[in-house]
Amino acid sequence: MSGQSAVTGKSGGSMNGFEVLFVCTGNLHRSPVAERLLAATLPQPGFRVRSAGTAARPMPLDPVTRAILDELGGDANGFATLRLDAGQIEQADLVLGLERCHREAAVRLRPLALRRCFTLREFIRLADGTRADTPHEAVRLAASRRGTVIPPADESDGIADPVGASPKVHRARALEVRDAVRTLAGILAP
Repeated sequence: MSGQSAVTGKSGGSMNGFEVLFVCTGNLHRSPVAERLLAATLPQPGFRVRSAGTAARPMPLDPVTRAILDELGGDANGFATLRLDAGQIEQADLVLGLERCHREAAVRLRPLALRRCFTLREFIRLADGTRADTPHEAVRLAASRRGTVIPPADESDGIADPVGASPKVHRARALEVRDAVRTLAGILAP
């Protein structure tokens, strides 16, 4: 399945489904956790969840991440890293970087996708409480609120990369992703 979840639905802007694309650097830790946990949470059919990395190379999922993902209830089977490309961004209804540099990389590849590209935490901050009836409407409302909703001073829009860190740090980052994904699922499928 190479970086694609088992959640069904038609890709990119279709009226039959909604596609979320998570982006991190290597597609080894944060974005696979986000992809697989959101896929396990969203109702089926109608949603498709994928992930990619700005500097990903073909390889299997990191073993520490695989163990943590299994513990958190995500399905790690069949995952392989995928490098971000313009076509993936074009197909996605919502592109969520795990840090600002990932959102910016997506916009550089597809500038017209700006209104669909956010960091994960930025999208949650902008879309939360908007009372959108559909995920497409949530994206539209979040984009319209850019520049009007300021993050708290003690909060970052990014979730730090655990590459090279201890399993304890990997788990802490995965828990940050899990918590954000739970909120995201409530926004996309209220």
